[in-house]
Amino acid sequence: MWWLLKRHGWSWQQPARRAIERDDDAVELWKKGVWPRVRAPRRRAAVGSSSRTRPASR
Repeated sequence: MWWLLKRHGWSWQQPARRAIERDDDAVELWKKGVWPRVRAPRRRAAVGSSSRTRPASR
């Protein structure tokens, strides 16, 4: 596929773009205020087996 892109003068890489309407201050407020409340807490690691047919041994 790369040769097809190259033949047309294109690159396989995507440019990093940002929306013109982006409000960086609003994004920072959301990250600090809303995201911590929305984010799910991490589960603690538990002893177990990856096998569904064999119970975990302790």
